[in-house]
Amino acid sequence: MPLTTIDPTPALVVIDLQKGIVSALADTARQAAATVDRAAHLATEFRRHGLPVVLVNVTGRAPGRTDTGRSASSRDTGRSVNGPAPSAGWAEFVDELGVRPTDHLLTKRRRSAFHDTGLDTLLRDLGATQIVLAGISTGSGVESTARSASDHGYHVVLATDAMTDPDPETHRHSVERVFPKLGETTTTAEVVAMLEATR
Repeated sequence: MPLTTIDPTPALVVIDLQKGIVSALADTARQAAATVDRAAHLATEFRRHGLPVVLVNVTGRAPGRTDTGRSASSRDTGRSVNGPAPSAGWAEFVDELGVRPTDHLLTKRRRSAFHDTGLDTLLRDLGATQIVLAGISTGSGVESTARSASDHGYHVVLATDAMTDPDPETHRHSVERVFPKLGETTTTAEVVAMLEATR
């Protein structure tokens, strides 16, 4: 479905495009690079129109036990999501995003960017009624954030070509089965064109 409109104050929210995560996606390096490029393009366009850009990184994960396992040492310690201590700069945003002083930087310790980060308060203070989502991973941080955004009452736009997942099937499931129930799925080009048409 085509994107309906861009609200007067949308915010771009970019999930987990940080050096440690992007560099770990060797099996999907081409998709990761494309995701970074498109998210960076969205950030550039939002900044150009004076619209909020929120960059979110991750330094922890929920402490509950799961079937996929985890390292006990990673609990809220700023360690890698997969357990081992990260390399220096693991949580730094990738250079391609070109972080600007006007960007809003948040750190999360759970999947959703809304959990204990102040994101909802920030967006409301900015007057944002719509969020455009991009990032890694589609079926984890992006999907959790999209669900939370929908629950908080935002219009959710999902730039599906500006996100990827280490598991292509998980990406496909989120894009085809989950996202249409949470918001509008679209492309980076459509978002940029709609920004131009509504400013």
